[in-house]
Amino acid sequence: MKAKESFFAVDLGATSGRTIVGTLADGKIQLEEITRFGNPLINMGGYFYWDLFALYNEIIKGLKAVATRGIAISSIGIDTWGCDFVCIGDDGQPLRNPLAYRDPHTVGMMEQYFATKLPRAEVYRRTGIQLMNFNSLFQLYTMGENANSALKNAKKILFMPDALSYLLTGTAVCEYTVASTSEMLNPATGDLDETLLASIGLRRDQFGTLTHPGTVIGTINASVQKQTGLGAIPVVAIAGHDTASAVAAVPAQNENFAYLSSGTWSLMGIESPHAIINDRSYELNFTNEGGVGGTTRFLKNICGMWLYERCRLEWPETQGLSHAELQKEAWEIQDNHSIIFPDDPCFANPDSMVGAIQQYCREYGRPVPEGHAQICRCIFDSLALRYNEVLGYLREFAPFDINVLHIIGGGSKNDFLNQLTADACGITVLAGPQEGTALGNIMMQAKAAGSVDDIWQMRRIIAESVEMKKYEPKNK
Repeated sequence: MKAKESFFAVDLGATSGRTIVGTLADGKIQLEEITRFGNPLINMGGYFYWDLFALYNEIIKGLKAVATRGIAISSIGIDTWGCDFVCIGDDGQPLRNPLAYRDPHTVGMMEQYFATKLPRAEVYRRTGIQLMNFNSLFQLYTMGENANSALKNAKKILFMPDALSYLLTGTAVCEYTVASTSEMLNPATGDLDETLLASIGLRRDQFGTLTHPGTVIGTINASVQKQTGLGAIPVVAIAGHDTASAVAAVPAQNENFAYLSSGTWSLMGIESPHAIINDRSYELNFTNEGGVGGTTRFLKNICGMWLYERCRLEWPETQGLSHAELQKEAWEIQDNHSIIFPDDPCFANPDSMVGAIQQYCREYGRPVPEGHAQICRCIFDSLALRYNEVLGYLREFAPFDINVLHIIGGGSKNDFLNQLTADACGITVLAGPQEGTALGNIMMQAKAAGSVDDIWQMRRIIAESVEMKKYEPKNK
């Protein structure tokens, strides 16, 4: 390990993004946020888009700031959410801003695909991916059915982190972990499934070279060097899917753990040496996504802080309150019976999340929560109960005893929900690090540089560098 080495992480979420420098020294890792920016959906012409060009510009701003401050960085790594992608034309330029996975254009199209292309069970058998209407396979199918001009003219189709890396380097790759979220990657072959691609009129050569985490893609191109004042800095294909980076950063001591990556989404699962694809995993709609070091993230997508984030936008009276103050008011609500199923489709992107929660309770004959404290309590109780249900399923599949639940990501700071989760699941909860995704991003860059050997050394360094908080179940 070098005495001191710094790496530049671009961490993009579905609501905001950051650039971060991580410095590895004396067996510990330290993070410094360089820039932070919003990542809003753009509602235009009846569709929801991401602003790819704004995101690229924010990356350039972060790199300029690093150059101005004289911070010597060894490499750059980019992680984003999964499923979404960019169409690149014959001239090497993006054809249009990418559609967002929350766009409702795919509603009903997954079932149409199964009826006209390949059966549901065969798609799951080939991919092991949780069947969700916004997965890339169904987005691409929908775009084809709608005669989308960007797709019709696409020479390359690049997933979000790969598209941004391409804009920096000019090299088109298909990073394994983010590709695995697409419902088009076959874990048995380790590549995109040509039968699935053919079913939607696409070819394998329209996607980048399959690349595993820790691979150097190339160096920043002459244009980026000129804009930023940096030299030919390498860009590394880290675990490009943000959850894959976050799971790589779980400070576990051994394999006997489950994880909960808590943010806009809650991703709950285990780390498996191989994909788990059988009748029971199909029945429960579990997913097998790529991890680092050849592992599989066997998990369930659960609607997470999206519920809370959207409700908070509708409560002007809470704008001066901190998250902790809101959670304290919710904690004081006794005998809550307003429970929702967080993964009901009605919560995907409603005009009013408060209204959707209240309407759900009316329809199911449950007390209708009123005011922000009651609604917060409803959301957090419902999430904790859903976590308990999913943990029970994970115990059916895990080839080991699960004796601790690691909560990572922004939600790891939610003391109220963490305690509710420990109580509902009857398991020890270790919360932290909050910056799991950025840490995993940076540590994979360090591995590519030869500064760390494997995932367990990465995890030991992280465990020595961060604080974790323990929550014991009251009924244990």
